[in-house]
Amino acid sequence: MKRFVICHLSFVILILGCMALTSCRNDIVYSQFQSIPSGEWAVDMQPRFDFSIEDANTDYRVLLYVRHTERYPYQNMWVFLDNGTHRDTLEFYLADDRGNWLGDKHHGFIEMPVLIEQNYHFRDTGAYYLEVTHAMRDSVLRGVTDIGFEISKSRGLE
Repeated sequence: MKRFVICHLSFVILILGCMALTSCRNDIVYSQFQSIPSGEWAVDMQPRFDFSIEDANTDYRVLLYVRHTERYPYQNMWVFLDNGTHRDTLEFYLADDRGNWLGDKHHGFIEMPVLIEQNYHFRDTGAYYLEVTHAMRDSVLRGVTDIGFEISKSRGLE
């Protein structure tokens, strides 16, 4: 019985240690996902992410996330990123040349992080936003379930 308690206690301590290491991400400044209704992203639906920057002396890592299902019909995706003062076009791949999905697969979804900037510097503190519009030829993209946006303090090249 004593051995069981020691093993059980060791297991609990191991789990708590792992949770402490993975759950505390103090470097994340902003993280938000917006659902795409019915998994069909219409070109006139522009997820908008409103956030604020409190430290203009820090470099930030900026990521876009795309969650999709296997219903997504293409290997790549084009998006427009608009922050009110600048509009940029971004292409990224969701599948390799053999049709294998890239990104993390879980519960029937594939989540693909896309690095926008590794060491982005905001000029000023204050309120900002980012709007994301798909730039594909189809007016409705099947299989896209969520669009996410994350800003974290940059830790340099990883």
